[in-house]
Amino acid sequence: MSALSRRDLLRLAGFASFAAPGLLAACSLPGPASPGRPRDRTADTTLRIGYLPITDATPLLLAHAQGFFTAEGLDAPRPTLFRSWAQLGEAFQARQVDVVHVLMPMAVAMRFGQQVPLKVVAWNHTDGSAFTVAPRVRSTDDLAGTTIAVPFWYSIHNVVLQLILKQAGLNVILRGEPAANEVKLVVMAPPDMPPALANAAIAGYIVADPFNAVAEVNRVGRIFRFTGDVWLNHACCVVIMHEEDILMRPRWAQAVVNGLVKAQLFARENRREAARLLAKEGGDYLPQPLPVIERALTHYDRTEYIPSGAIKHPDWPNQRIDFQPFPFPSYTEELVKRLKETLVEGDAAFLRQLDATSAHGALVDDRFVRAALADTGEKFGLPTGLARSERVAV
Repeated sequence: MSALSRRDLLRLAGFASFAAPGLLAACSLPGPASPGRPRDRTADTTLRIGYLPITDATPLLLAHAQGFFTAEGLDAPRPTLFRSWAQLGEAFQARQVDVVHVLMPMAVAMRFGQQVPLKVVAWNHTDGSAFTVAPRVRSTDDLAGTTIAVPFWYSIHNVVLQLILKQAGLNVILRGEPAANEVKLVVMAPPDMPPALANAAIAGYIVADPFNAVAEVNRVGRIFRFTGDVWLNHACCVVIMHEEDILMRPRWAQAVVNGLVKAQLFARENRREAARLLAKEGGDYLPQPLPVIERALTHYDRTEYIPSGAIKHPDWPNQRIDFQPFPFPSYTEELVKRLKETLVEGDAAFLRQLDATSAHGALVDDRFVRAALADTGEKFGLPTGLARSERVAV
């Protein structure tokens, strides 16, 4: 199987055109990388985690902070922070890290576009993202002729944004200057988005929190729409492992997922404490201040967001961000269908050939999360039979 090269990752992310100099510089990580031929780690209990500084990483970070991984018999050093999706994917492919959270569409692209031997073992969280715009933008009409930033071409953000724009009758372009009925999309690192919005370099961005909360707290932007209000309880980030690790270390894989599920329960039931543990004032896993992270984990005020239009489905049972680990097959199938209709930069021929109904079985291994859920009991409110229907409504 072919390795996912740095050039491949840059192409998938769109960073070949938009990354700042030095953004993808090599990380200083413990231990040598051994691409393609990892050492025999059958009895190895080491767990090396990579993450981006966003609230999507919450379960992996809390599992480390609260000692859930250690309690499962894992030797888990402090997770390693990366600055871009391309950098995180590259470190995973080089086996510098064992487990990472990645965008679900990114996992699809890596597995089927580049044949990377990975498996999604659990969802990391649901929803947790929003479309944030400049204060002057009051309707979709104000987006015509503007530029909007996305974090990665293969992201739920790009999918949802293009649904919103299509509903408004706006055409998407990836290059050149947008005409009066067009919107140009660019890939931008999440930390760069709030400053770019404040400087009027872009009219908006769609991304995971806490960068939407950053714009709210600093009064440089407002939430135009929550992604979870367009696609109910969608997976944004998922947890992936190397397929070989699953085969060689099934007990290790089960221990990782057990710790993750426990952390998700903790996050659901202790949101403010979770924010404190993540923030600089607590465990210092995320660089943002506590008020920003707390807002991202707790603030979904319908009395505020329904009048503004950020929430159009007040009857939907969701929150700004939530946590549950089970990877529903219906979501994978619907996502593949939507990706086929989403404009991305680079060669997406693999999507045209990808069968939406069989993709889930090739991409996902849910044995470990099923076992973890059986041990923890029914505390996530999951549907009977672990089956659901997708609800997508712009």
